[in-house]
Amino acid sequence: MSFPTSSRRGFLKTAVATGVSFSPLSLPDETAHVFLAGPYLQPPASNAMTVRWITAKPTYSWVEFGPTEALGQKAQSVKAGIVDANNRVHAITLTGLEPGKKYFYRIFSKEVVEFKPYKVTYGETIQSDILSFIVREAAGKQVSALIFNDLHDRPESIRHLCGLAGVNDRDFVFLNGDIFDHQNNEQQLIDHLLAPATKTFASRTPFLYVRGNHETRGAFRSDWADYFTFPDQRLYFDFTWGPVHFLVLDTGEDKPDAEPVYAGLVDFDAYRQEQARWAEQVMQSKAFKKAAFRVVLMHIPPQYSGDWHGATHCKQLFSPLFDKYKVDLCVSGHTHKYGVHPPVAGQHHYPVVIGGGPKDGNRTVIRLTADTRNLQLSMLRDDGSEVGKYAISSRS
Repeated sequence: MSFPTSSRRGFLKTAVATGVSFSPLSLPDETAHVFLAGPYLQPPASNAMTVRWITAKPTYSWVEFGPTEALGQKAQSVKAGIVDANNRVHAITLTGLEPGKKYFYRIFSKEVVEFKPYKVTYGETIQSDILSFIVREAAGKQVSALIFNDLHDRPESIRHLCGLAGVNDRDFVFLNGDIFDHQNNEQQLIDHLLAPATKTFASRTPFLYVRGNHETRGAFRSDWADYFTFPDQRLYFDFTWGPVHFLVLDTGEDKPDAEPVYAGLVDFDAYRQEQARWAEQVMQSKAFKKAAFRVVLMHIPPQYSGDWHGATHCKQLFSPLFDKYKVDLCVSGHTHKYGVHPPVAGQHHYPVVIGGGPKDGNRTVIRLTADTRNLQLSMLRDDGSEVGKYAISSRS
């Protein structure tokens, strides 16, 4: 993996976007030891939180945290007895947290100048401002989330849509695919997602990433996932939060694997079949069955997405499972045509909600809330008007 060096102009842009302060307060040169992105929070838990960030140079990094601004506790990443160090992309999980409690935190990165077998030489240490988040209750009776999709390298949409929908009191945010046009390099991730998301919400509200077909394209496609934390360490996953069991699928590309544009470097048919087998096991589990609501997120919709190969394959594999195991709601993107599609007898027994985007007048943000009795969804267009809603009552 190659890493571009942040320029003086690029540093200033990122510093302003993220709101992170640096010590010492001086303009960096081409090889300065600075934060490039973050901190941004990743998959939530009722007793833990993962903090991620990127530095310009290899470092030893840690997080200090606590229930007050005095902090008092330290967390670092340790694997098989070895503390992570001499790396630039950082992920540190804070554990032993109490649900419902506010925690303050600050990230630290000490430059590793030289790493020899029996001698490590350190440089200066940089630190962020003190930030905070609230530990949400996974086992509670409510859930509140925002869902974005198909931003396609338009970072200004993050701030705009969050401003319309309100993000501060949400348990988490879903990025439901195609946040980018394709994967170029690390700087693209920083400029078009991590910096604007951190400034807007991600330093205090965690997000989960649902891969879209455009995230599978470009020279950086295999490196993309290294910058995010996924439940179960894979791109498809499930979890229960409050009354909702969420099931996330990675729908892959929209054209046949043999298409010349893929140069023989994809195998999504087998990958989707693998997920269908896994999804059926999840749907047979106690956690799925006893949840008040069962919600699927997948970038390519299982209905209303045309007859290209990827969409057709998703419909063939997943729609019968959704019917059989009584999925309550499927939320997707991909088509750039926002809409709420209720169940249709003989076609699908679950509602399909599709977000819009990415152009002005077609961008959407979806608000999803639920308690033990009711689930409500509202979709806002970028002018603030509500362009779709759906309500479901619990079967129990």
